[in-house]
Formats: sequence, structure tokens, C-alpha cells
Amino acid sequence: MTLWVNFNLNEISILFLNAGAYLLIFFLPRKLTPQVRTLTLLWGFAVGVLFDFTIGGGLLDFYMVNDTNHFEVFDFLYYFLFAPFGYYFFYFYEILRINKKTFVPYVLAWSVVGVAAQWGFTLLEIITFQKGYKVPYSFPVFLVTQTLTGIYLDSVKSRQPIMAAPKMKESKKYVLRRRLT
Repeated sequence: MTLWVNFNLNEISILFLNAGAYLLIFFLPRKLTPQVRTLTLLWGFAVGVLFDFTIGGGLLDFYMVNDTNHFEVFDFLYYFLFAPFGYYFFYFYEILRINKKTFVPYVLAWSVVGVAAQWGFTLLEIITFQKGYKVPYSFPVFLVTQTLTGIYLDSVKSRQPIMAAPKMKESKKYVLRRRLT
């Protein structure tokens, strides 16, 4: 494993994209429970890496990540970009109160976001397609992954609460009374 072949636009982009994606998570209101927050990051990472290894550099080898087909440290940092997208999918699923009627448009919208992100990665030379692969071919892959993610989220919701309890502000009168007794 090498650090990088050339430190250029794709490596710099990966650093900035990771910083931005994780900062946004930090600044969004904490609506999900800590367990679910961790689960969303792990889910996004695992599903992204699974499909990327299958389609990208693994079995089918339709695209190259970064400068070579060999694993670099920045390939690993690229895979960390998948985790925030898992978080955002879960987060907005709950914020927008997605239900059976809005599930299909939500999945379609996220599939478009995935294709747009992949297109952006090609512009930044983070991904280079091989063997005639094109960006639109990824749309069905994103449809499958987003649908499975939505089904998984509904399964988790049926077993435990997803949303964190809102923090109650205590009145000064109540706090004073509690300290005196």
C-alpha cells in the first residue's frame, strides 16, 4: 500500500470533502440517538465499500479510485465519504417524516444525489471509469442501495426509537426549589 502516487486535485478534494461532510454532521442538530447515529455512519461506510469493491475496484473493476488500480491511503479516506451519506439519509428520512407514500420519491432523490456525487468525483478525478462504464449505469445501483437502506431503517425503527428525546429546559424556579429541598 502506498501513500499516494501524485498528490494533486483528487487527494486535496478528498481531504476537503471529508472535512465538509463531517463538519456538517457536527453542526446539524442532534436529532438521532447516539446509537443510531453510530449505526448510520457504519451502515453508510459498509454499504458504500461493499458496492465500491464489487463494482469499482473488485470483481468488475469498472472504475479506478484516485491515481491507480492499487490501494492507496487516500482510497481509504475516499471510503470514509460514504459514512456521512448514510447519516444524512437516515437524518433527513426522520426530519422529513418519510412514509409509504413518500418513500419512492425519497429513494429516487437520493439515487440522483448519489449519481451526482459520482459525477462530481469523476470531475475531480477521484474516480476514473474503465471498460466503457458511464455515470448513468450507477443509477440502478443507487436505487438498490437506497431502497435497502430505507428498508433497513424501517426495521431499526420497529425495534427501537430513532429520534433522541428533546432536551427540556428547566425553569429557574424549579431548579431553585430542587436545590432547597
